[in-house]
Amino acid sequence: MAPRLSRVPNAVVELLRLCVVVFFAGVGYYLADAVDEGGEPVLGAFSVLGLGVILGSALGYVLGGLIGRGTVTAVRAAEVGLRDTPAEHIVAGVVGAVIGVLVAAGVTWPVLLLNKPVLTFPLFAFVVVTFGLLGYRLGASKRDSVLDMFGARVGMSERRVASAAMPRVLDTSVAIDGRIVDVTRAGFVHGRMLVPTPVLAELQGLADAADDTRRAKGRRGLEVLDVLRREPGVDVEVLDLDVPDVPEVDAKLVRICLDRDAALLTLDTNLARAASLAGVRVMNLHALALALRPPVSAGDEVSVLLIKAGKEAGQAVGYLDDGTMVVAEHSRGSIGRDAAVRVTSVLTTANGRMVFARPTSDRSS
Repeated sequence: MAPRLSRVPNAVVELLRLCVVVFFAGVGYYLADAVDEGGEPVLGAFSVLGLGVILGSALGYVLGGLIGRGTVTAVRAAEVGLRDTPAEHIVAGVVGAVIGVLVAAGVTWPVLLLNKPVLTFPLFAFVVVTFGLLGYRLGASKRDSVLDMFGARVGMSERRVASAAMPRVLDTSVAIDGRIVDVTRAGFVHGRMLVPTPVLAELQGLADAADDTRRAKGRRGLEVLDVLRREPGVDVEVLDLDVPDVPEVDAKLVRICLDRDAALLTLDTNLARAASLAGVRVMNLHALALALRPPVSAGDEVSVLLIKAGKEAGQAVGYLDDGTMVVAEHSRGSIGRDAAVRVTSVLTTANGRMVFARPTSDRSS
């Protein structure tokens, strides 16, 4: 829903119209003065000067309404654009605008020495506004540099740092799962990774457990941490920090993230939700896996438009909405129509993903 704009009073439009009327009246006066020789009346009691002022005012009145309403519309559009603009962006722009106005005034002030104020003042204002706009845009684009001239951030709030740029506290589930190594080698995770002592203690407890499954998980987690420590671009740091007044490991991790201004890297959806509610920045690898999962999997039923014959006998080929190729067996007679098929397998190749399927009516599927 578009933001609601407050109504601009008609008096503002009329004030802008008055400025335009005065300007055009001045234009008419100076033009008439240039052609008037004796100042005698030429139309009733009106002289050439009077007619110039009247005609200029009439033209200004007509154009002033258009210019005034257009200006108000532009201001309202600017209001909408600035509502979502960060405060520091506006401050830097205003600083740039002030500098631009001062430069424009210093350059164009000789124009005011001409003895035609009705013409020189609008020209002066035009140049000042133009340089002010240029200064605003330059100041906004160079926000950090402009604000640094007046002190560190001049009291403005810090920009929100991306979670990927923050130090990350590893949860036990990430170490046990092991896929973090592949994600790191693919270049999606880098930088500092913090392993608190409660996580190490939990992994060590699992590695020493009597149950074979738990022992295998603990050893796998310790091996993953050792592999990560040797990966280039990753700095694994053991954080010798505990929260003795918090008994549970998950709660300890949340407290550590808050105290260290770090993000939580986890596969535990429940922990991710609790940490997010506590104000912790969360990187949930489970959510990443869901986002990257294939659009379909074996056993799914989909409808696809079959557009051409396949390489093998009876095959027909179609495409899903995301461009995935679907090779349907025993479906050549359905080319040119939407066919309901059941996915039998999904193959990922260097050229993309291929889906193999059979008609839902095919009993052999």
